[in-house]
Amino acid sequence: MEVSDQFWQASIDDWKRGYVREHDVYRCLLCGKQTEIGIIYPEGGVLYEAERYLKWHIQHAHGSVFHYLIGLDKKLTGLTDHQNSLMKLFYEGKNDREVQQELGIGSASTIRNHRFGLKEKERQAKVFLTMMELLKEKDQHAPTFVDIHKTATMVDERYNVTLEEYEQIVKKYFPEGTAGKLVSFSQQEKHKIVVLREIAKRFEQDRLYGEKEVNEILKPVFHDYVKVRRYLIEYGFLDREPDGSQYWLKG
Repeated sequence: MEVSDQFWQASIDDWKRGYVREHDVYRCLLCGKQTEIGIIYPEGGVLYEAERYLKWHIQHAHGSVFHYLIGLDKKLTGLTDHQNSLMKLFYEGKNDREVQQELGIGSASTIRNHRFGLKEKERQAKVFLTMMELLKEKDQHAPTFVDIHKTATMVDERYNVTLEEYEQIVKKYFPEGTAGKLVSFSQQEKHKIVVLREIAKRFEQDRLYGEKEVNEILKPVFHDYVKVRRYLIEYGFLDREPDGSQYWLKG
């Protein structure tokens, strides 16, 4: 559903692999799925040890780490729609002429100019990343920000929430704890997003729900469960079939 804290804390090498090892388990950075060392996992008539099975999982559940990353919101990738399209085709191994023909733009030399632009962006990213790492060593007053969930539909200043603010909002609206009732449904965007994020945790990843099941989960949360259900979809936490027959946690 969301890009986890663990994902952001991982190294670039970990990102490229798409998983990390934690004691006796391997954990997918993209969705949190884990495999246990020493366990054999059967799949399609093949037996996989833990690490190989997690690699299989990433390929079949996410396509690749690249496809996961390129699917993030542009506020997270910093890519324009055009740059996003170009990188997808480059990743597929298309040459400049093939890219030019598929996108119907300019000439092969135009594509080379775009490649140069992406290379410049890479250099800028390296410089900025290094500066931020150095800044962390000196800036003792920087707050911890809550990461934006991957499937957010409208990424703007409403997601500018520090960890301290998040905890205060949760305590205000869930005085009995997040497993309890929601005391009110605020129209303040920042508060609404925090509340919806907590409610979405009541749903399981990779599970389909009927509308009745969704309602039964939401009824104990808030009396106007239909409003909550609507906002969970509107803000990108849940998705559903057009006819409302099935719902699922986005991720």
